Amino acid sequence: MRDFTHDSQWLSLNTATLRRQRGQDVPLARIIDQCAAHGVHTISPWRDQVQAAGLAATALDAPCLVLVVGALPGALAGTPGYRDIARARAEVRDGIAATLAHARDVGMPLAIEPLHPMQAADRACVNTLEHALDLCDELDAARTGLLGVALDVYHVWWDPKLQAQIARAGADRLLAYHVCDWRLPTRDLLADRGMMGDGIIELRKIRGWVEAAGFAGCCEVEIFSEADWWQRDGDETLAVCIERHRSVV
Repeated sequence: MRDFTHDSQWLSLNTATLRRQRGQDVPLARIIDQCAAHGVHTISPWRDQVQAAGLAATALDAPCLVLVVGALPGALAGTPGYRDIARARAEVRDGIAATLAHARDVGMPLAIEPLHPMQAADRACVNTLEHALDLCDELDAARTGLLGVALDVYHVWWDPKLQAQIARAGADRLLAYHVCDWRLPTRDLLADRGMMGDGIIELRKIRGWVEAAGFAGCCEVEIFSEADWWQRDGDETLAVCIERHRSVV
């Protein structure tokens, strides 16, 4: 495994981690300045943050586009249009296929992110790494490098097939790797992620599996924390992210 203990070369910061500070929304430009001040030179911004900043001000050299694929239409607003999860998964498959056609034209790899089953109804009906890889194999059988997965430990740590499916993915399918921790107890299903080392995820073990499969990219910190880290100063949060990335990731 790579040695992260001496620098932040392999640390990427998902800007959701700092999008709220002291309970207030923070613009992307401020987050970028804070990362630069702390020596963090790789970030992953969210689409709404880029839109708010304006494309002219945020030209991106993105290695991939992460897909949170959705689920039952209308469920996120509390009124699903139907309950047929198999139908939703079929529609997601068709949507990825259509998006992949455009991705080929522009040369932008797509990374399917499987989400924890607790979010199967409203945020993503692809809920295991195995399912995500089945889609990749169906839609990109030639393994062109344009379709893969974003592996977020928060969503997949529990999966008894995780090690085998990571090995199945290989370097060409593993396009992104996200870290945080699973708190006990979890107070909110969406916005109560833990700082690395504050929960029960076997972070070093999973990174070992990912790197054994050939992944050599950044380990991206992504934390949604309404009751804790989003209530703190962003510089404090960044400093802890850096320390934990070196000591426990």
